[in-house]
Amino acid sequence: MQQTNLRQQMPNISTDLPNILSSVRCDGDFYSAGTSEIAPPNLSVDGVGLISLPFQQAQLEQLIAVANRAPFGLGAQTLVDTSVRKTWQIDASQLHFGGRHWQRSLDAIVAQASAGLGVTEPVVAQLYKLLVYDTGSFFVPHRDTEKADGMFATLVVVLPSVYTGGELSIRHRERAVNLELACADPSDAAFVAFYADCLHEVRPVNSGTRLTLIYNLVRSGPAGAAAPPQYLSEQAQATSLLKRWLAQREANDEDAPEKLVYPLEHAYSAAELGFSTLKSADAAVAKVLLAAAAASACDIHVAQLVIEESGSAEYDGGDDYYSRRRGRYRDDDDPDNYSVAEIIERSASVSGWRDVDGNAPSFGDLPLQDMELCPPDVLDEADPDEQHFREATGNEGASFERSYRRAALVLWPRARRLAVLAQGGLAGTLPYLDKLVLAGHADGADAAALDDAKSLAGMIVRDWPSRVSHRGDAAARCLASLARLGETALIDRFLAEIPASGRYDGGENASLAAAALLLPPARAAELIDQIVGANANYALGACADLLAKSCAERPDAPSLLAPAARTLVDALLGVHVGAPAAQSWRSAACADAALVVNMLGALRRMEAGELAGAAIEHMLAHYDADAVLVAAALALGEECDQFAPARRLRAWARAHLRARIALDLSAPQDFRRPSALACDCEYCRRLAAFLADPASASWTLKAAEAQRRHVERSIAESRCDVNCATVRQGSPHGLACTKNQASYTRRVAQRAQDLAHLARLTP
Repeated sequence: MQQTNLRQQMPNISTDLPNILSSVRCDGDFYSAGTSEIAPPNLSVDGVGLISLPFQQAQLEQLIAVANRAPFGLGAQTLVDTSVRKTWQIDASQLHFGGRHWQRSLDAIVAQASAGLGVTEPVVAQLYKLLVYDTGSFFVPHRDTEKADGMFATLVVVLPSVYTGGELSIRHRERAVNLELACADPSDAAFVAFYADCLHEVRPVNSGTRLTLIYNLVRSGPAGAAAPPQYLSEQAQATSLLKRWLAQREANDEDAPEKLVYPLEHAYSAAELGFSTLKSADAAVAKVLLAAAAASACDIHVAQLVIEESGSAEYDGGDDYYSRRRGRYRDDDDPDNYSVAEIIERSASVSGWRDVDGNAPSFGDLPLQDMELCPPDVLDEADPDEQHFREATGNEGASFERSYRRAALVLWPRARRLAVLAQGGLAGTLPYLDKLVLAGHADGADAAALDDAKSLAGMIVRDWPSRVSHRGDAAARCLASLARLGETALIDRFLAEIPASGRYDGGENASLAAAALLLPPARAAELIDQIVGANANYALGACADLLAKSCAERPDAPSLLAPAARTLVDALLGVHVGAPAAQSWRSAACADAALVVNMLGALRRMEAGELAGAAIEHMLAHYDADAVLVAAALALGEECDQFAPARRLRAWARAHLRARIALDLSAPQDFRRPSALACDCEYCRRLAAFLADPASASWTLKAAEAQRRHVERSIAESRCDVNCATVRQGSPHGLACTKNQASYTRRVAQRAQDLAHLARLTP
């Protein structure tokens, strides 16, 4: 009943909070424009000399002679295309200013522009280019890139010049402005400053020449947000709303979102994102929410919101569709010809975190629920940052992919911080757990951090996913933290519910064996036996490594780990309960030298000679002689000869090597080569006859390409001592086959290796 009352009293915070904040606007705007009385500078250009102001058309050709066509950016590329941008540029390094009063005039313009943008901290104008817009010059809609650290806006100063046209259009979200920047009085300069994320366009110059200085506006002092008015009423309303939201969360009301994500108006690069660099209205909203969050025990961060959608699309080209299909023209990539039909897949997350102090917490990517967006429909009418359509192909219809990226303020109740972070899965929770454990054990240990670490560790174990990429690494990291926390109950639960249930790959063995030492010995042995039993049929090598590492950690291994050893050997022999019928073949196919070394090493420490004897006889019968058995015998070393099964392996390896060394190693006396082939077709029979002929060194097969390729494959698969080359003369082409001594060369190399290995294996 109490929860029902809360729901009735509780407003919908996802819609009510944006309503409160909608009235929060700082004094600045997305652009600032005006005119300023100036003392015209003594501007000289390398290669031209002093420029007359107001600008004289007679100097235009001189300026163009030292200028370059201005490029534009397209993704990572920088291009020159006069259908997109037609203007001339002169680099700042070629420009020189004289006169005592120009810097004072420029400072006044910067101050006026900064105030109009709502920026109160110190700002420096860095000269970037001189742009020369002669008749016909223009620049299509575009956004400026941030060209310097701390850059937040572009400043355009129009020097005294006579021209018509060239209006500047600036758009930010749904707002737009068109500016005439020509000044009739030669003692005035028009200027405009706008934030770097604004879309803007220079319309064609109809006559004359417009000369503009382009500056990057950069914060120079300690960064601080623009100072909005004191929105005390909005702050009080937001605080009250957040407190009621906290009460709703404490009552476990499912209608209350776990966190709140409030998209901001301006775009920010990853390098610029932070509370201290928020622009105009964003800075004002952040200031209100910072105060409200502090008063209501909420955490607040700024982050990047990313939404990605894909699905089916519809072609909207009308009757032109069939013409297009008949190849009259192709405009498949034109997005105007398509519309979104159905969203099939959608993902939304928040990442790239910054806290109030400018730090980057390791929260990872947190998923976003629709009810957490403020308001939930805030992006319904928004244009995507990227959108791509693909035409229908084969049996697949037209499709689309699009993405939205927005900076956002993210809030959650401080008491729910760990639950919110747990939404992001192991990628975020494990690094944060490491941080908490480190803080809890550092000098001047943080007791609160330790408590948080234990709570978060419990959530991680409880919510451990059924499938995790690099599962062993994640499990090792988690077990190491649990061991450092001394959380034996969680270690027990983790081992019983995760690796003992088959969620295991061996990468966690070292941490697992170390963590098991903290458990009562009998319980640790029971869990290790369960882990081996659940995984040995499919990860025999990993289980052998676990047994070896556990034996190395425990002096009581012989008595405690005997059940796990028996389970492991049974799995090797194919008699483990539930083992597949082909278990012996499977263990042989997956075997390597490490499996043999780990199993014999563990059984030697446990003095389990009988088990090891049965294991080694199975291995000798089924495992690869050189890659596995000889390699394992070499790895075990002479000191293991005191253990009978290891001694048996090393003796077998010596006998194997001696038998091969005793084989004849004479070089071929003629051109006869081994001729056993798997295929008995006409062409392979001709190949076999060539191989068996002691007098023939070469042979050319004249046949169609398919037959030539077949014979070439037979040569490769049977490792015949033959080199092949295609002869492209006549028809059909030929396959030239020339005998070599590859088998003999391999035997010589094998003999040298066998002698070296035998020397190492001989006491």
